[in-house]
Amino acid sequence: MTTTALQYDDILPPTHDPGLCEPTTAEIEQILRDRLAATRAQLKARNIAAAVLFDPTHVRYATGSRNMQVYSARNPARYAFVPAEGPVVLFEFSGCEHLAAHLPTIDEIRPATAISYYFCDDHLKQTTNAWADEIDRLVRDCGGADGDYVAIESATSNAAFALVERGWRICDAQVPLERARAIKVPNEIKMIRSSLRAVETGVHKLEAAIRPGATENEVWSNLHQHIIATDADYVETRLMNSGPRTNPWFQECSDRVMQAGELVALDTDVVGRYGYYADFSRTFLCGEQPATATQRDLYRMAFDQIQTNMAKIAPGVSFKAYAEQAWPIPSAYKARRYFALAHGVGMTGEYPYIVHREDIDDKGYDGVMAPGMTLCVESYIGHEDGGEGVKLEEQVYIRDDGQVELLSDYPFDTRLLDDG
Repeated sequence: MTTTALQYDDILPPTHDPGLCEPTTAEIEQILRDRLAATRAQLKARNIAAAVLFDPTHVRYATGSRNMQVYSARNPARYAFVPAEGPVVLFEFSGCEHLAAHLPTIDEIRPATAISYYFCDDHLKQTTNAWADEIDRLVRDCGGADGDYVAIESATSNAAFALVERGWRICDAQVPLERARAIKVPNEIKMIRSSLRAVETGVHKLEAAIRPGATENEVWSNLHQHIIATDADYVETRLMNSGPRTNPWFQECSDRVMQAGELVALDTDVVGRYGYYADFSRTFLCGEQPATATQRDLYRMAFDQIQTNMAKIAPGVSFKAYAEQAWPIPSAYKARRYFALAHGVGMTGEYPYIVHREDIDDKGYDGVMAPGMTLCVESYIGHEDGGEGVKLEEQVYIRDDGQVELLSDYPFDTRLLDDG
């Protein structure tokens, strides 16, 4: 396959400089402290006395602690107490307390109280009350008083009710955490670049495995093997498909056998090194034959959409103004457009989500692009009457100096991009 890396006008190229793609031990420790400080700043700005974080991504962002990320996403079995002022307490899964002992952001580690029926059976009410009593004491020890806000997310409804019974007003911890995560702290971008470089190598292995007769799952597994070998966490979705399954988008990877001359589309969605999302999309051509004129037209539209919309990213641009200025999707492709023009990205997809001009009134909200944001620019082009589709996506960084840097660095297939 012949591929080429193309540069966009007015966008700084990606870097592979080891000093800019891999943080030092000292930088890692400072990043952890800075992320905790950003979390606390958002709590203080909203008059929140403390947050109780169950979402494993939020726990990792605020404390640096990683443990059983997928398991913890569906089981309230470990959590972090993060006050606006005062000691941070990590409540770790039983027997795992030693895993976070080295982290500079955690003042105390206690065994977690698992507050779900799965763990407690008919003792759930008593267990939840014991959990709430412990959180209540911690908030009061940190200066909280009756009527103060305590932020919580991803817990059980009974946990929230129990805190209300103890005099606290409950709010959603996702709000301060999303806002904290949206603006990257110094050197955090090195972790993102490191994750991208590792995942790009994995996608090269995946692309090399695309051949007539291979199944989608067989090819897709190459990415999984590589990211685990490079200390990534997991792939968040199953978005790789081929031929007629490329349109509409969001058809998950399957046992379908790929055929020569078909398109193969991929969205990485990898929670990679240091817990950071490597999120870019590419569409490949299976086999060695030239692309058809229709395939090249689809690919060119998707590429033009990405290129045009990336060029409009800049600090100070409002989300609604961005949507109004975005590349106009031809009418026959609007119905199957990707749901977002662009979205924030850090440890996962995050604030903001910027929708198309057609969706602003029903699904959109306004805001402003700012230095420190990392964004993914999306394109999906698939005709409303069917046929194949093309998925492309790039990841960019709005630097403190106002310039926009291309973070993702995966080549495009010239057989699909050339005019023939």
